[in-house]
Parts: sequence; C-alpha cells; structure tokens
Amino acid sequence: MSLLSTEPLRLLASLLLIIAFVGLNAAYLVLAERKGAGRFQNRPGPNEAGYGGWLQPVADVLKLISKQIMVPPESDRLLFRMAPLVVLTPAMMCLAVVPFSDTLVARNVNVGLLMVFSFGSINVMAILLSGWASRNKYAIMSAARVVSQNVAYEIPMLLVVITLLMSTGTLDLSEIIKQQAGGFWHWNFFRLDVNPLAPVTFVIFFICMLAEANRAPFDMAEAESELVAGAFTEYAGMGFGVFFMAEYANIVLGCSLATVLFFGGWQTGLGALPASWGAWKVLIGLGFFLAKMYALVFTVIWVRWTFPRTQFYGLLNLSWKILIPISLFTLLLSSVMIKLFA
Repeated sequence: MSLLSTEPLRLLASLLLIIAFVGLNAAYLVLAERKGAGRFQNRPGPNEAGYGGWLQPVADVLKLISKQIMVPPESDRLLFRMAPLVVLTPAMMCLAVVPFSDTLVARNVNVGLLMVFSFGSINVMAILLSGWASRNKYAIMSAARVVSQNVAYEIPMLLVVITLLMSTGTLDLSEIIKQQAGGFWHWNFFRLDVNPLAPVTFVIFFICMLAEANRAPFDMAEAESELVAGAFTEYAGMGFGVFFMAEYANIVLGCSLATVLFFGGWQTGLGALPASWGAWKVLIGLGFFLAKMYALVFTVIWVRWTFPRTQFYGLLNLSWKILIPISLFTLLLSSVMIKLFA
C-alpha cells in the first residue's frame, strides 16, 4: 500500500522537476548565449527587457506562444506535429537517469548509460521526421545531412565510452561516479594509469557531443547561410520553440554525461564528505555537479561564437579520418594497459 501511495507520487514529482529544469535551462541558457555572444563579439547583448535583460526569455516565450502554428498544405500533418515532441522527449527521458547527487536521481537504473545512448539515438530520427514531413527541399536536404552527421559521430563517441567501460566495468551511472571518489586524480579525466590518453578521449567525447547536439561548428541541421533554417524551415511559434528547447536539453544532457563519465559527477575532488552532514552533503554534491556541468555548457557557448561553421565534407572527414582512428587507438591502448597492470 505504501508503494502505491509513494512511488507514483515520487515519479510524478520527478517528472515535473525535469520539465521545469529543461524549461528554465532552455529559457535562461538562451539569454546566457546571447549575452555571451555580445561579450565575445564586443557588442551589447539583450539589455532592454527588465534589469540587464533578465526578462528577455519571458518576452521570447510570450512572443512564441502568441504566434499561430502553421502547417504547410502539402506536408504530412501528423508527422509534422509529432516531430517537435519526438525530439524533446528522449532528452527528458535520459535526464531521468542522470544522478545529480548521491540521492538526487529520478530513476536509478543499473544500465543507465545504455539507456541514455538508446534514447539519444531517437533525436536524429525526430529531425529526419521534421524535414521529411515538411515537404520542403531545404528541410529534406538538412535532414539527410543530420543523419550522415549523427551516424559518423556516434561511432567515435561509443568507442570512447567503451574505453571507459573497460576500466569501470559497469553501466550504472551512479556506480561510475562512486568509483571516482577521493581526490580529483581519481576522476576518469586524470586516470592516466588506465588510459594514458584520457584527456584525448574527453576531447573526442566533447567534439562528438557538439555534433550530436547539432551545435556550431557542426550545426548542419540549421545551416542558416545555406539552407534557410534547415529541418526547421517550416516551423513557427511554439513548434519552433520546442525544437529550441530540445537543443538546449541535449546540451545539458551531454554536459551532464561528460561530468559523470570524466569529472566525478557530484564528487568534490577534495575527498569524501562526512556522512553526518546529511542534507548538506547532498546539497554540496549537487552544487559541485551543477558547477562542473555549467562550466562545460559555457565552453559549448564559447565554441559556438568562436569557430565558424565547418564545411559538410570536412565535418565527415573529421570523424571518419581522424576521430575514429584515434578513438580505436585509445581503445586498444587501454585494453593493453588493463591487461598488463589491472
């Protein structure tokens, strides 16, 4: 009886918190990006709506809600309307298994890493649906590019993750974090005894994360200078707004996963906190997790406004000719190190 009364309520509360978390990040990371773009390009960012522009996200949301959602007359109406929801749902499902602290996780799954990559692969299918359903030549060309891009960059990302899994021996995200307890030298980013090229594997993971999230310089899904607005050309109002939310949800998810796999998750890097601290221990762990995650998010924004968009064939050559061979070499090297010294 207690299970029936508490577990559904806990899951419902977790769902509402995830929706709120995604919504707030989508709103205020857009503001952070626009402010950052202004700083990087030596110009003022948004500063009219509210003090310092802090109400700009509210104005943007009201503008999107007030716009009419138009469906092109020759499009596949069902798929056209479904695509924004299909692209947002996987990121929210994946965030449900990400442990933000020792006890703060919506659903602790012992194959959480596998679940993240399984649901994450749906994202490319949703963008393909949006381009195909629009019946727009620019959207279809963009959707084809995105499929090629995601196929190319999932391979080195999975090879990097397999390299980590050989040393951790688990798909449980919480267990991966617990194995990085102690000082910061126990974080997988610094575990040179298992993988002498550990920082290189992180760089490969980060580049692949940018490509998987369709972020500049790999934003072939939009490519405004070539394909109008890419796969989202025919979307307006909240249809476009949901795609925008999904982009930032995927950025947060990718940075959260990098924090878990390479930087110790909620671990402080200064040693274990006393168990007697109770709730303070949880809050401190949450604070360290968010600090690491948002530092990576800032790096994503920094990269976007620093590097120009790459050419499409250069994008594919980077993966097939450089990242995949290097990730295969790191996998082989880690296998030898574990066999000889484990």
